[in-house]
Amino acid sequence: MVQTTVQWISGKNFVGVDSTHHSVVLSAEDQGIGVKPSEMLLVALASCTAVDVVSILEKKRKPLSFLEITTTGERDSEPPWPFRSINLHYRMRGKELTDAAVSRTISLSQEKYCSVAATIRGVATITTSYEILPDQSGE
Repeated sequence: MVQTTVQWISGKNFVGVDSTHHSVVLSAEDQGIGVKPSEMLLVALASCTAVDVVSILEKKRKPLSFLEITTTGERDSEPPWPFRSINLHYRMRGKELTDAAVSRTISLSQEKYCSVAATIRGVATITTSYEILPDQSGE
């Protein structure tokens, strides 16, 4: 079993602590000092798949030199405003990256390994896209 804690700081500001005692500041709406909880879900999804992508490509002997994932989500206009569609756009760079390797790696993450995607799937449609950036190892 995993346990996390969220503690109220003041106003609409909180600190979330994970099972290994790492923390993150969260804030409702536009309080300005932390991440919005609903957007933290998108950060969690991107982080989960990022770990998978880095690990899978390392195992394929195609290590990355750069990875960035931009996540966009569309929500219902009525409370409780669930996300209905989420897109993950991967930008990556690394020696010997191929479309086939990147596509398969993203699919494995989304369909087999990412627990956050598995939790969200069924409520929101998750789509992906990617760019392989030119290798800059010669610079």
